[in-house]
Amino acid sequence: MSSLSIRTVEHYTNELLNIKSFQDYCPNGLQVEGKPEISRLVSGVTASVDFIKAAIELKADALLVHHGYFWKNEAASIAGIKHQRISALMQHQMNLLAYHLPLDCHPVLGNNAQLAKALTIDQQGPLDPHKPELPGNVGQFDQPLTLAELQQRIRHTLNREPLIIPGCPYSEGNHQRLDDNGIKVQRVGWCTGGAQSYFETAIAAGVEVFITGEISEPQVHLARESGVTFVAAGHHATERGGAKALGEHLAEHFGLWHEFVDIDNPV
Repeated sequence: MSSLSIRTVEHYTNELLNIKSFQDYCPNGLQVEGKPEISRLVSGVTASVDFIKAAIELKADALLVHHGYFWKNEAASIAGIKHQRISALMQHQMNLLAYHLPLDCHPVLGNNAQLAKALTIDQQGPLDPHKPELPGNVGQFDQPLTLAELQQRIRHTLNREPLIIPGCPYSEGNHQRLDDNGIKVQRVGWCTGGAQSYFETAIAAGVEVFITGEISEPQVHLARESGVTFVAAGHHATERGGAKALGEHLAEHFGLWHEFVDIDNPV
């Protein structure tokens, strides 16, 4: 197990994820500086207090997450919960690396690429061909799936019960079992996390089902009226893949010790 400069790891990761090409809602890269030399890396989805405590127990000197700190329009003061988190990092001299949109979009290690790999989706292009820099993709399953089969695949892969809104007009029949409505889907659009606002883009792309993490009230009606099925599979659950894959890649590339820590989140 080797030890190396955190700045070497940061520079390599910044270049790997091409962070300069993104206009994001938060800074990407090293958000909180700790020990100058690192050897133990812990990855996870969100830099919560519980995640930090787990990293302390594992004697980590670097943390890698998708959801870090210093979001656009949040209060700038380091007080309350933010103080609790940052003071724990600084007290234990732990570095915090965070990558948001760049980690969503990486074609191999990114959240969307990893979700496609997990659900066995053949990735074919961007969700919005006019804005290929945005997260989200279109592709297809190897064969048509009933909604019950899709539900089972997501449940087995993500360990999460998805909310599925069938793409058919509202009726009492919508309360039947998912395999009773005759719907099969193959062409799929997806974007991990809180991408419910991309649903109309997915509809325009001609998909039969759209998979993301969260759902809001309007998407129910859009699904019923467009004929495109909407799947909310969990913001956290759909974004486990990127941080884990990136952590494993960095560990192999630099000879670091690495562990992925999953702090469960039902959303």
